[in-house]
Amino acid sequence: MAPVVTSVSPAQGAPAGGTNVTLTGSGFTGATMVRFGPNGTTFVIVSDTQITAKTPAGTGPVQVTVTAPTGTSTQNVFFTYAAAPVLTALIPSSGPTAGGNVVTLNGTNLTGATSVKFGSNSAVILTNTTTQITAIAPTAPPSTVNVTVTTPGGTSNPLPYTYTATPAPTLTTVSPTSGPTTGGNIVTLNGTNLTSATSVKFGSNSAVILTNTTTQITAIAPAGIGTVNVTVSTAGGTSNALPYTYAAAPVPVLSGLSPTSGPTAGGNVVTLNGTNLGGATSVKFGSNSATVLTNTAGQITVIAPAGPPSSVNVTVTTAGGTSNPLPYFHLAAPTLSDLSPHLSPDTGGNTVTVFGTNLTLTNAVNFGASPATSLVVVSDNQLTATAPAGVGTVVVTVTTPGGTSTAATGNPYYTYLGAPVLTSLTPSHGADVGGDAIVLGGSNLTYTDAVTFGGVPASFAAISDTQVVATSPAGAPGTVNVVAHTPAGNSNALPFVYDPS
Repeated sequence: MAPVVTSVSPAQGAPAGGTNVTLTGSGFTGATMVRFGPNGTTFVIVSDTQITAKTPAGTGPVQVTVTAPTGTSTQNVFFTYAAAPVLTALIPSSGPTAGGNVVTLNGTNLTGATSVKFGSNSAVILTNTTTQITAIAPTAPPSTVNVTVTTPGGTSNPLPYTYTATPAPTLTTVSPTSGPTTGGNIVTLNGTNLTSATSVKFGSNSAVILTNTTTQITAIAPAGIGTVNVTVSTAGGTSNALPYTYAAAPVPVLSGLSPTSGPTAGGNVVTLNGTNLGGATSVKFGSNSATVLTNTAGQITVIAPAGPPSSVNVTVTTAGGTSNPLPYFHLAAPTLSDLSPHLSPDTGGNTVTVFGTNLTLTNAVNFGASPATSLVVVSDNQLTATAPAGVGTVVVTVTTPGGTSTAATGNPYYTYLGAPVLTSLTPSHGADVGGDAIVLGGSNLTYTDAVTFGGVPASFAAISDTQVVATSPAGAPGTVNVVAHTPAGNSNALPFVYDPS
């Protein structure tokens, strides 16, 4: 049976030949020839399944075959003669002796690069395409070296790259020159030759570098104590030192809260005034943390957390410690249980007594959407308010720092009534001894609470909003005025005639 070739490794090599390859397959015992395309080459039979060979010169992809007394392999296993890599440009063509900078190599046939050399030193390959390679330059002493690329097609032509000595960094100013012992503040370092700083030290402690240019670095100061030396290190060495002083942060002081109370549900904005409040790390209402909205040295605004009805201490914590406490009251929302009266004129202006709980700090009373024109708090369970004008039935609500009451419990409903109007009396005459049934016709009569004949009360019954039936009281012969009264006031008067009996 003829030999079988299943693979060749590596599958690429230089056109000049000389690449050591391994053929894998079967039936290699007694092999008499190994060819790459039409060209034979030297080889060594390692076993019946492996041969090592050195490629002859060639071009393009060629079939690899093995010939033995049993025949020649026919499998489509190919070896490709790769074109040699060519370099056309290096960008940049120079760099620091410390290396570490990215260099772009342009050219042709660069795919599959196995190494990039700066002189005898290998570079780290970052990206690799047919026409471009990016690599990290290795370190080297001040000198000019040859840069080459090696691929399966061979090693490229060299291009020169110059290592230049990096000047030592110099610091001219540090701003600010002091900060809190806890660190965390941003410090700006000005100077020269600061590019590619590898470290910024505050004494022996490393700072976090935020930005870095040739003339300026910004960094986050680490924690520290006392006065320390600030230095910058680059590939050119370590800079001169400039002093930086760690100063103990002042203790925060609270002078006022506004408002000093709020609902148990929290969520309201509270302003804290004082001194040394900058850089607050927490604001506590008792043991509960508030959400900080704004923070300056003289003022903090926060969203109050929830809490049960009680007084709690508000404190601020900064790098300087925890402030003095100020009291804040979590207040239960007010509730309304009843009103007196529930009915009144739609013109408003009457006094309404409101009953409920948690009314002491009432700052607003609303009749529907309309505010009362005045209010007087009598006790925690009672207040009086002057009703505004309105229409229909509305819900009366009370607002305090603890929130606004709802209609969930009690009877907070208030009804506006139009003034009663009389349009007819049927009959309009009656005996002077009284006892006649008189029908009063008109409007807004549903809530009639009195009917008088010449000022004398009569018994009555409100039949509907347009009709009341009254029993005439006794009266002297002659004409008297009939008036109906509701919580909205007196109606107009209609004449009624007492006939002599």
